[in-house]
Amino acid sequence: MNMEARIRGIGMTSHRTRLRLVDRLRRGGISDESVLQAMVDVPRHCFVDEAMATRAYEDCSLPIGEGQTISQPYVVALMTELVVNSSMHGQPVERVLEIGTGSGYQAAVLSKLVDHVYTLERIRSLSHRAGSLFRQLELRNIKSRYVDGVDGWAEEGPFDAVIVTAAMESVPPALLAQVRHGGVLVGPVGPQRGSQQLAVMRCRDDKPPQIQNVEDVKFVPFLSGRC
Repeated sequence: MNMEARIRGIGMTSHRTRLRLVDRLRRGGISDESVLQAMVDVPRHCFVDEAMATRAYEDCSLPIGEGQTISQPYVVALMTELVVNSSMHGQPVERVLEIGTGSGYQAAVLSKLVDHVYTLERIRSLSHRAGSLFRQLELRNIKSRYVDGVDGWAEEGPFDAVIVTAAMESVPPALLAQVRHGGVLVGPVGPQRGSQQLAVMRCRDDKPPQIQNVEDVKFVPFLSGRC
């Protein structure tokens, strides 16, 4: 199957199936229509193994190898909504840093809504696979790198938002330092085995961030070091 046909999908990966997922997301509380449209436009089934493609539009996480998962669509949509609606004083959200590329799905959704997405992944095989998929899908506004994400990407900062896709017991200071004044860091905070909260941290120059806990979540742990 060529890439165009794969993106288009058929049966359980078809456009109609994606629309049914979006209806569920809307009923679940996702209200930003631009985010919902991005969830339609990005072919989630391309970001999972072909053997699991028929489950791609279920609202659940799925394994992607290396002990990692692709997040459930609701969580991806919610985190995206928190990022794109985080603007203060009319400043658009244009530059977003993602820590934890994983399958590449979250970055792909963001790429439909912001000008520039920068994404870091510490697992070589996942980073290379996602980078190849970005090229195949012609997502030219995504810049990816295989690197330990704990230090962020300072030379490309500051960012309007940083999104972290793994549970942090504490937020790395380097990541907060790369968020512009008034920008946000969005990600899960909590222990690997215990309660985790999806948090929005609004960063302010020379002041502690304002923290809003959004809801309970369950993510793989935030780890350092490349592998």
